[in-house]
Amino acid sequence: MGFTQGLSGLNAASKQLEVIGNNVANANTVGFKASEAQFADVFAAALTGAGSAQIGIGARLATVAQQFVQGNISVTNNTLDMAINGPGFFILDNGHGTGYSRNGQFQLDKNGFIVSSTGHFLQGYAIDPVTQKPIGSPTALSIPTGIADAQATGAGTGAGAKGVVVGLNLDSTGSVLAPAFDPLNPNSYNNSTSTTTYDSKGVAQTTTMYFKKTAANTWDVYTTVIDPTTGSYLYANPTIPPVAGSWAADGTLVFGTNGRYSSWTPNPAMNTATTGFTPPGANLEQIPFDFSASTQFGAAFGVTKLTQDGYTSGQLSGFSISQDGIILGRYSNGISKPLGQVALATFPNNQGLQPLGQNEWAESSASGQPTTNAPGTGNNGVLQTSSVEDSNVDLSSELVNMITAQRVYQANAQTIKTQDSVLQTLVNLR
Repeated sequence: MGFTQGLSGLNAASKQLEVIGNNVANANTVGFKASEAQFADVFAAALTGAGSAQIGIGARLATVAQQFVQGNISVTNNTLDMAINGPGFFILDNGHGTGYSRNGQFQLDKNGFIVSSTGHFLQGYAIDPVTQKPIGSPTALSIPTGIADAQATGAGTGAGAKGVVVGLNLDSTGSVLAPAFDPLNPNSYNNSTSTTTYDSKGVAQTTTMYFKKTAANTWDVYTTVIDPTTGSYLYANPTIPPVAGSWAADGTLVFGTNGRYSSWTPNPAMNTATTGFTPPGANLEQIPFDFSASTQFGAAFGVTKLTQDGYTSGQLSGFSISQDGIILGRYSNGISKPLGQVALATFPNNQGLQPLGQNEWAESSASGQPTTNAPGTGNNGVLQTSSVEDSNVDLSSELVNMITAQRVYQANAQTIKTQDSVLQTLVNLR
């Protein structure tokens, strides 16, 4: 029995040294999780049971358990490097199925997909082009490098998409003007202001709004759209070139007796809430207006806000990744928009995951099924970009463990040597 016990002890100590050696070898492997050799004692089994004085027959390796504790986070210079601060795994398509990793070293392949150092595709959520929100199930994330489409003023979607948003003050003491409106006659309107808008092809144009007081607290609004390059009218209401007295107001702006905005009523003939210009041989251009931030106080005319939601086309100039995994693209036209969102997975039992090598694990029956969410939601941690999670191997502890395992190995070898001496003594009995 002594030989069996000593041999099992040698095997156990040898396995522990292998685990320690693997930990030490991966001390600089990003996202690596240190393993721990766990042992169990061994007793002889009998159908009738065993007595309380039974002596064990050695030890065996019960399992090699990886320790999924957080590693230190180091800063890098790569925008695509990501560290998970908290629970969760990156989801990777490895060509044969789905792998899970804590290694956040990513790069772009030739087709613009985000891949790991082994070429496996990072998974995440696509962005709905209308709502600009993540949708669907995780799929391979990519960063498009082509030209981003232009957007006509008034074609925006989501909250805050109101075409031209105007905040100004019209002087309540201004005179009611009698002459028919003519943009070439400054005596036919009280005030005017201009802004740059864009057509459906992203071509910039100068839109000028003219304000003519028609009664107490009531103003008619007229507009023209001019090519800023040539200075010629692109769209003039209703004829080109404009003819004095032929203009119809695009709508009526009404204020309350307290000077606050009351209503904006578009001219039905001018296509409801739009300017409704119809250039020759072209489709109807529509530019909605929002005057709700305007006032009519007894003060000089002044513009406090003038924005619009159109823009020209643009090239991707850069991108960033937020803590919640949103990849935000920045374009040369000054627009930023989400391109995708990184997805993370958590498991009921991390130690049940099956190691695959290459910094990846696979789901198993022992790990349970993954739960997929965005970073910072559910049980997932958050992302720290331009950073990576270091190996959680503690070299000091591993070196101490190595000394202990060596002593255990020597001690078990000594039991075998002692048992050999005992047997030799028995053989020499006469």
